[in-house]
Amino acid sequence: MDHFCYKDGRLLCEAVPVEDIVRHVGTPTYIYSKATLLTHYERIAQAFSPLNPIICYSIKSCGNLEILRSLRQQGSGFDVVSGGELFRALRAGADAGKIVFAGVGKSDQEINEALEAGIGLFNIESEEEFWNLDRLAAAKRVHARCALRVNPDVASAGTHAKTLTGKKETKFGVDIDRAGEFYRQARRANNARLCGLHLHIGSPIKTVDPYVSAITKALALIDQLGAEGIVIDTLDIGGGFAAFYEGNEAPPAATYAQAIVPLLAGRGLNIILEPGRSIACNAGILVTRVQYTKAGGSKRFIIVDAAMNDLIRPTLYESYHFIWPTNPGAHGVPANRLSTLRTPEDVKVDVVGPVCESGDYLAKERHLPVLKRGDLLAVFSAGAYGFAMSSQYNARPRAAEVLVDGSGWHIIRRRETYEDLIAGES
Repeated sequence: MDHFCYKDGRLLCEAVPVEDIVRHVGTPTYIYSKATLLTHYERIAQAFSPLNPIICYSIKSCGNLEILRSLRQQGSGFDVVSGGELFRALRAGADAGKIVFAGVGKSDQEINEALEAGIGLFNIESEEEFWNLDRLAAAKRVHARCALRVNPDVASAGTHAKTLTGKKETKFGVDIDRAGEFYRQARRANNARLCGLHLHIGSPIKTVDPYVSAITKALALIDQLGAEGIVIDTLDIGGGFAAFYEGNEAPPAATYAQAIVPLLAGRGLNIILEPGRSIACNAGILVTRVQYTKAGGSKRFIIVDAAMNDLIRPTLYESYHFIWPTNPGAHGVPANRLSTLRTPEDVKVDVVGPVCESGDYLAKERHLPVLKRGDLLAVFSAGAYGFAMSSQYNARPRAAEVLVDGSGWHIIRRRETYEDLIAGES
């Protein structure tokens, strides 16, 4: 699952004690394991290798430049959803031909930047966007390859409503009932070539069946269009593969591939994957220090120096992150990361931050060992949509980021200062 483990009662990231890093960097801090990051990437690459896909890591999940460079060196392309993410990908040395650009509201500036970079594929989300792209490409006298994002009207049990994107009624893409006519009309374009089909049904998807259903519908549409002389040569099946938060809920990459590869083998299609969470999630933890403990009515609170501005997922998605001390001693090493974990002397607490919001919490009614001021806690499975969704709310400087590689580590983003908070203001 990851390269964070306890040894002699202390938490290590690969071969480095987490406390040693924090002693130099402070808290709150995101710590990433390079070995975990690359292992999860390679598992996906190996599982889907019969299709020879382009794997485009989803930058929105965790976009630090050093993370992107590490994945680019493994052969990864990139999925971007903004001009800023395109800038990050290019700054990290990405092959522009292995960049796909999604997003429902691409501005003219963003489209022009992508055209100038020569990206491999635009994932189109509406009729107006397609014709606007055709116009902008004509003005630059270039051609753009495009895939239409099709909503196959597929749902997935257990996926949060805020991250479910495959139903007809979402803001994303075009519903499958009118996709055929979209392709027919697109033949009139001069500079935008609609040669692909893009699927993305949500995240995390914890079972294979929704992918099978979505891909089956997509292939039927591709065959129908082919009979009319409209050739689709690329299928982007998106991402959304699950990650391990408790340690038992995510199918291995090989399980997804076992069902998906037979559907696509021999079809002659260029296949694109857009994994993000399944690569980055388990590669990162957020380390925070206990500031105070207190009681309120029947509740006990652990007040830490990380907050919802550092990790918003618990309050935004009601998501679970395993939390445990970094130095619980040999007898306090957790047996697992399940929400049902209990120890003989644990206490039920809410782990909360200092932000002035009742929604500022990292965990509610969680059973943890007795904690005191100064103790360090690790919030696990925080690599995806952790720092990437952080903010400066309450004028709180954002956390530092650290990358561990074996027995070495270095800061890949310094901790923000108060001056950084006002740097863009006049």
